Order: sequence, then C-alpha cells, then structure tokens
Amino acid sequence: MDEQFIRRIPKAELHLHIEGTLEPEMLMALARKHGVPLKYASEDALRQAYQFSRLQDFLDIYYEGAGVLRDEDDFYRLTRAYLHRAHADGVVHAEIFFDPQTHTERGIAFETVLNGIARALDEAERELGLSSQLILCFLRHLSAEAAMATLEQALPYRDRIFAVGLDSSEQGHPPAKFSQVFARAREAGFVAVAHAGEEGPPAYIYQALDDLKVARIDHGVRCEEDPALTRRLAAEGIPLTICPLSNVKLAVFDDMVQHNLKRLMDQGLVVTLNSDDPAYFGGYIADNYLAAQAALGLTEADIRQLARNSITASFMPQARKEHWLAQIDAMGGAA
Repeated sequence: MDEQFIRRIPKAELHLHIEGTLEPEMLMALARKHGVPLKYASEDALRQAYQFSRLQDFLDIYYEGAGVLRDEDDFYRLTRAYLHRAHADGVVHAEIFFDPQTHTERGIAFETVLNGIARALDEAERELGLSSQLILCFLRHLSAEAAMATLEQALPYRDRIFAVGLDSSEQGHPPAKFSQVFARAREAGFVAVAHAGEEGPPAYIYQALDDLKVARIDHGVRCEEDPALTRRLAAEGIPLTICPLSNVKLAVFDDMVQHNLKRLMDQGLVVTLNSDDPAYFGGYIADNYLAAQAALGLTEADIRQLARNSITASFMPQARKEHWLAQIDAMGGAA
C-alpha cells in the first residue's frame, strides 16, 4: 500500500499524552536551560534507556523526563513540536491528554502548564487548520482526594479543558477508585474518558463504563478476554483508542503480528489508531498506521475505516466531522 495514502488521509488523534512527545533532543536542551541534572550523558544514552518490559518501567523514565518542563514556554515548545509532526501525518484534529499533577506536585503552577499548551493549540488552529481539545488526566497512582483537588483547580478553565481522563499505573488502581471525582467532573460539564484494559483486566473496563460513565475507553485491548464485554462495546459503539506501537513496546503484545486490533474491527468495535507517548514508543500516528498495516495486512478499506472511526469517535462538532468524513471518502485509492 502507498505510504503517502496512509500519511495523507485525514485523521484525528485521540490518545496522545503531550508529556510523552518530549523527544530526547528537547529533553536535553531543556535540562541545560534549567540546569536540571539527568542520569544520561547524551541523547543516545537516553534513547538506549527506552527498553521497557512493563508500563511501570516506562512511567519511571517518563516522570523523570517531565521534570525538565518548568516554564510556560517549555510547554508551548513541546506542544508546538507535536502539532507540526501530527499535521505532517495527516492529523486534522487532536485530543490531547495532559497530566497537571505531574507538574503541580513539583511546584509548577497549573496555569503555567495550561497556558503554554493552549498557546500552541491556538497557534496550530490559526496556522495549520488543526483543531484540538484538551483532556485533563488524573494520575491513578495518586489518591482520589488529590484528583479532586486537581479538578477544583481546573474548574476556572472549563472553557479550555473539554474532558477528564485517567492514566498512569493501571495495576492495583481500578477506575472505581475515582467514581466521586468523575461524578463531580460530569456535573461541571466535562466529558469523561479513561485508560482501562491495557495492563488491567476486563473488570476495569466495566468499571470505567459503569462507575465513571466514560464516552471512550483508552486502550481497551484486553476486552477480548471477556466476549460479553466485547459484544457490549460493539453494541454500544464505545470507541477504543488503541495504540499499537505502545502496546508492543510495553509488552502487552509480544509483537505487532499478534495485535488484536484487526480482530476487534472485524467484531464491529469502533477501533481508532493513536500514538500514546510517541517519543518513547518509537513512532507518531502515521508510524502506528504503517506498522499495523504491514503486520496485520490491513486493506485500503481498513485504513479508511480507521480514519473514519477517528473522526466519528472524536469530540469535534458534527459539522466538522461531516466535513472530514467527506474528505476521507473523496480521497483517491492507495496504489
């Protein structure tokens, strides 16, 4: 299949952690800017450390890397770099996770984080035509009380933050732990999403649906272990924001050939492809499409369906969805 068809087809990215786009070059530059000591002497040494056997291995280095983000301009530069990469990959709309607790826990003001990210988002819409929405994620390894305090900090910025989510260490931190936080967020007008069924069991997906009342499941690949759950997700049209390169890098699947995204599509689930933390997992969104296509034999029709799913599963206004769906349908076929 023509690589350019995959790169050019309009698509939305719905599962992207902005802190996970911190490339080693920028990480090292910001460390020098702020005088932050690092364990790694060079960019190459840092890349060599990106060998993970489980989610926690990644999170340890992820949180250390985020420590170089200190001022508003750092968050602006980080977000701007991602948006330009995404635009080159055919992304026309991005729904971006950010983790304020990662920064407020080390003394960075909430508004410093938000203002830097928002400045880049506004610029990208003006200059690239790339629309976006922000999703505030609570860190599930911290307490529900800490999440509630973060939600209170976010309320004055309701016009800039569209949804709330749940990320970080899944094992031992079930979604139900945050039921009251999500109920308060929904009362305040936020849409809800949550990571579930990556390392955690199908039971966590049920909790995300029933206790948190989410509109989408982030990851969700372990739903296949429970046929009733898989049928429910298909019947209710609950989108899964799947990140194939991430899943392989974190040993959720041994290799891409074993990934279940095609099986899930064939069972009628609304599957979307995304890049998660691309600086750490070896590829941005087009790389995920290309890797999945090569390993799983995805057809042109599959690629079109994945692109369509990303638009329909997004939180864009309906008129904008219809515009991009028409653009996908109008694209010439892949060579």
